[in-house]
Amino acid sequence: MRVFVTGATGFIGSAVVRELLDAGHEVLGLARSDTSAAALTAAGAEIHRGALDDLDSLRGGADAADGVIHLAYVHDFSDIEASGVIDLRAVEAIGAALAGSGKPFVNTSGTLAVTPGRAGTEEDAGSDGVRRGDSENATLALAERGVRPSVVRLPPSVHGEGDKHGFVPSLIGIARAKGVSAYVGDGSNRWPAVHRLDAARLYRLAVEAAPAGSRLHGVGEEGVPFRDIAEAIGGLLALPVAGIAAEDAAEHFGWLSAMVALDNPTSSALTRQRLGWRPEGPALIADIEKGHYVTD
Repeated sequence: MRVFVTGATGFIGSAVVRELLDAGHEVLGLARSDTSAAALTAAGAEIHRGALDDLDSLRGGADAADGVIHLAYVHDFSDIEASGVIDLRAVEAIGAALAGSGKPFVNTSGTLAVTPGRAGTEEDAGSDGVRRGDSENATLALAERGVRPSVVRLPPSVHGEGDKHGFVPSLIGIARAKGVSAYVGDGSNRWPAVHRLDAARLYRLAVEAAPAGSRLHGVGEEGVPFRDIAEAIGGLLALPVAGIAAEDAAEHFGWLSAMVALDNPTSSALTRQRLGWRPEGPALIADIEKGHYVTD
């Protein structure tokens, strides 16, 4: 299968490219810059020049492939609504190119948009108007237009060596700056997590065989107490660990404040059953304790 991959040189995307190539697939990677193009060539993938807001390039990449995996996203926390609109337009362009083809289209969403406070499942619908919720629902609706769409929902922590811009390195940076590794309240709220290589394998399985209209949860651990995460970071940096009041979260965590107190346990039982996916990578706390987050 020849797979068009957006976000192909990112932390997760580069692992997906490697997973696809190792499984015998061909990869056509979206490249916005010469640096990205060089990375794709070095990996053994083909280059497709373009960008997420270049809809003609997205349509061209989809037309030239047997399937699409969409990982790219404009992470602009100063204008979350605009980021969501760019992503939705990209999904619509790819969907239009694939309509009537029967080709697979695997999009990316997040578990944080799924029913906080109880264990979310693959049967929970995405929330309209919530960041990636609109593009998630637009993707799955393509099943009615002759596409085999699926969505991989990723947890807030997709961890592993080489993670430079995810939530874990952000929390480490905040702890260093503040001199304390903090959690909100008693820190009992839970974050799901998955190792990067396990997530990459799920994307491959999805593009190969996910049923049309399926939601998939790339979750290796259903819920890690946030206090455990803070304690692991504190141990890594030799910093004190402390709880802070909810009203102080914005000052301490900045842009992450809306997420650090969320209780987001998420099940991946149906995903494992549907695709035979079995996470094998290190758990989040063990991965933090390895030390690569401060030595990479």
